[in-house]
Amino acid sequence: MATIAVLEDLLTRGQDNALLRFSLGNAYLQANDAAQAIVHLRQALVYDPDYSAAWKLLGKALTLDGQTAEALSAYTQGIEVAARRGDKQAEKEMQVFKKRLEQHAD
Repeated sequence: MATIAVLEDLLTRGQDNALLRFSLGNAYLQANDAAQAIVHLRQALVYDPDYSAAWKLLGKALTLDGQTAEALSAYTQGIEVAARRGDKQAEKEMQVFKKRLEQHAD
């Protein structure tokens, strides 16, 4: 939790950007607070809509929060971004996560 406090302090001081929001989203996800992670990951994507890792983590957070349709949408968008940017690893990972989620949704 110390990491969250440090990151939140940076945010409070006005150091708001995609990397900080991604880091906060990741920290909240590790603390099992998917709802708070979603807030920060969505903001990271406002700052940088081409942030492949943020799309991947958002999909995971939405899945953990039980928002299956939104998670599938995040993975779909993330796959498109990763493909456009040539981020093959992120693209492949999100394809696997999306496929698993689709199989469980059936």
